[in-house]
Amino acid sequence: MAGRLTLSAVVGVVVIGVVSANANTSAGGGSSGHGTEGSSASAEHDTTGTKDPGTPQAATRKKVSIDGDGDFRVGRDIEPGTYRSRGNTDGLCHWKRAEDTSGDTDSVLADAHVRGTGYVTVKATDKVFKSSGCKAWAAVGAKAQGSPATRMTGDGGMFRVGVDIAPGPYTSTGNTDGGCHWERTKDAEHGPNSILAKDTVTGTAVVTISTQDAYFTTAGCNDWTKTA
Repeated sequence: MAGRLTLSAVVGVVVIGVVSANANTSAGGGSSGHGTEGSSASAEHDTTGTKDPGTPQAATRKKVSIDGDGDFRVGRDIEPGTYRSRGNTDGLCHWKRAEDTSGDTDSVLADAHVRGTGYVTVKATDKVFKSSGCKAWAAVGAKAQGSPATRMTGDGGMFRVGVDIAPGPYTSTGNTDGGCHWERTKDAEHGPNSILAKDTVTGTAVVTISTQDAYFTTAGCNDWTKTA
């Protein structure tokens, strides 16, 4: 009798052990498998960004242009960078960079009226960019490339050196009443230190645009032609 009881006990222990092992294997395998599948799915969503439209990458894609009218908060409504507005023909386009949103005259960092094409660099330290009566502004890359022209419209506004126009000597003839004004600038911030040289000319205007210049602005002039 004692022998039979001992054998039964042993068999019971073995059966319990087998059932317990199978249960652990089933639970462990299912948990591990689902866990791996869940990680892969999350990685795919994170990579595509389809479930996170507020990511910096998505925000950057949405902030590459500015409407021609309105106040835009830097870093929130628009990203800092250089923007270009083209096709302003009536001279009513006016923009401002400001250090705060008070609207006070003292808060204005730079401003300009645009006829033709205008460029402006909105800095990360600016608080607001204001635009009125302008065509839409589009962001331009710091390393943009183009086919530089050797002629430019005398009332065309700003031209990016090495992209819009080639550097070198230019001449504009037949300017009357002192209406021809030009500027060579080192950036598009339009600050007091941006201007490298400027002049207002009656008759023939001659200027050499350097390879070190960033922009050339012309207003009220007859067309310019590269002479060499």
